[in-house]
Amino acid sequence: MKAAVLHEIGGVPRYEDFPDPVAGDGEVVIDVRAVAVETVDKRIAAGTHYASRNYTAQLPAIPAFDGVGTLPDGTLVGFGNPRLPYGALAEKTVVPEGSYVPVAEGIDPATATVLGTAITAMSARTAAGFVPGETVLVQGATGVAGRLAVKVSRLLGAGRVVATGRDDDRLRSLGADAVINTAVLDDVLAQAYLDAKGDGYDVVLDYLWGRPTEILLRSLVPKTFAFPKPTRLVQIGESAGAGLDLAAESLRTSGVEIYGAARGLDPRSMNEAYGQIVAWTQPGSSPSTW
Repeated sequence: MKAAVLHEIGGVPRYEDFPDPVAGDGEVVIDVRAVAVETVDKRIAAGTHYASRNYTAQLPAIPAFDGVGTLPDGTLVGFGNPRLPYGALAEKTVVPEGSYVPVAEGIDPATATVLGTAITAMSARTAAGFVPGETVLVQGATGVAGRLAVKVSRLLGAGRVVATGRDDDRLRSLGADAVINTAVLDDVLAQAYLDAKGDGYDVVLDYLWGRPTEILLRSLVPKTFAFPKPTRLVQIGESAGAGLDLAAESLRTSGVEIYGAARGLDPRSMNEAYGQIVAWTQPGSSPSTW
């Protein structure tokens, strides 16, 4: 079969022949139809992701760990967790039985790969315990995942959605209640967070980290003694930087609680989240019943 094959950490995968996978006990071979190459895939191949060693311990290897394909009976599924060295960027891969969910009829395979990206926005529920009516701040709403997060927040029943990013026109097109351009001076950005927060941000879906989130956290520190409203920040991405300077008072007095996006995830909740996203793609779908 043909595949994108990685021969060295930090190298560029090469399009070449690779042995076909053979299913072992409890496994199934998937005919791959579409794969979305995401930042995490690139970082794993580059050796800069914390989980890189798990996926590149055996080289040569095929990158990417999820995609859309067909089972031997022709059923279209979204799959994950392929057995090394068979990643998703190939004509075929092999995964454990049950490491896939059916894709609803009528959804194009390429579109289905993007639905997986929307799972990160579901961390508002799985990680932060979002309830309908709350205010959601999406940090980094001009990227694909961020734009989906705005839509998912609406479908989950957010009372208000605030979107941040560097492209005003794109932000306004999302239909958020308020937009914040992060490409401004620090003091201006801090004030923009305060002006847009209304009664407070209940949940922050953070695809940025770095400078914008550092300024956000600083802006949430109260100016007087008070019982602050909790803000549950879910750390998802780091497109604006891998680190930040976190002042102690940003946690001690602001009511901010920081969670990783994987909090609350297990195979059951992951399948439920994906199932809800797929359901929203169907004609006549209604807001969340999840």
